[in-house]
Amino acid sequence: MAPKILLTDNPLSAMDIARELAPSGFEVVVARAGSPEFNAALADAEYIVGLGEVKMDDAFYKSAPHLKLVQLLSAGYDRVDIEAARRAGIPVCNNGGANAIAVAEHAILLMLAVCRRLTWLHDMVKSGRWRGNDVASVRLYELHGRTLGIVGLGNIGKKVARLAQGFGMAVQYFDIARLSEDAADTLGVRFRLFNELLRTSDIVSLHVPLTPATRHMVGTAQFRLMKPTAYLVNTCRGPVVDEPALYEALTNGTIAGAGLDVFDQEPPPANNPLFTLDNVILTPHYAGPTWDNQSARFRNGFDNVERVARGEKPLWVIPELRD
Repeated sequence: MAPKILLTDNPLSAMDIARELAPSGFEVVVARAGSPEFNAALADAEYIVGLGEVKMDDAFYKSAPHLKLVQLLSAGYDRVDIEAARRAGIPVCNNGGANAIAVAEHAILLMLAVCRRLTWLHDMVKSGRWRGNDVASVRLYELHGRTLGIVGLGNIGKKVARLAQGFGMAVQYFDIARLSEDAADTLGVRFRLFNELLRTSDIVSLHVPLTPATRHMVGTAQFRLMKPTAYLVNTCRGPVVDEPALYEALTNGTIAGAGLDVFDQEPPPANNPLFTLDNVILTPHYAGPTWDNQSARFRNGFDNVERVARGEKPLWVIPELRD
């Protein structure tokens, strides 16, 4: 019997591309997470490839006794029950940076959009006001010559650093895994302590996984350290930021603005107070999935499946489960 790959169907994943790239010699079952077809396939599935849509607790692993690998198509893994995976002895891997370019570009997009007030300009044209106001009251800003502070210098953070330098920005970073001086020189970045980075950056861009240590790592105290002219960009996970504290900082002039692709609750409720502000740019957690990286995500995932099938260790195991 061919080993079974259970592929979770999701609107953010192109199943035609997945089927085209699926390795030969495997049975591939495509099913929505939690559906009867999905639950039935768990009994003899050896590999699960998807976005982590199903709750993977102890009961889940007991229902999948032949499971050898959980392969995520996303970079984030905050929905993973890490202790349950550890008890089951199952490696959980992320997408190996397949969407890093997309998220890095989106972070730069949000920086430009909030500094240049893109949606406001768009509304000006639509409303017939054309330029609407004098330059002093509009206050549009360039990225060139400004200091970018990157919090979390993984695959995505490094790509943001390179793109930002193309705009003439100085780049500094904070990460618990510090680069060597040679690596920092090569990338053109400088290490700063977290509070130091907040005080000295014109734009702070967040690129950390959501863990107990990073939940609400940016709140009232951190906003008060930032410049009143500074902007916050978040393309990682919403709960990394204390959202009520962010709203307060945006309304009382503590910081100048924000660009957000992620929220504390997703989708956010219709009465989310951030929707009322004109100094924030919002996108619907769509930084990662582009048409370009559909193939890359499945290619990395299926490569890991084949590695495990050959008896090799998988790549990109999430940090908490690395031995």
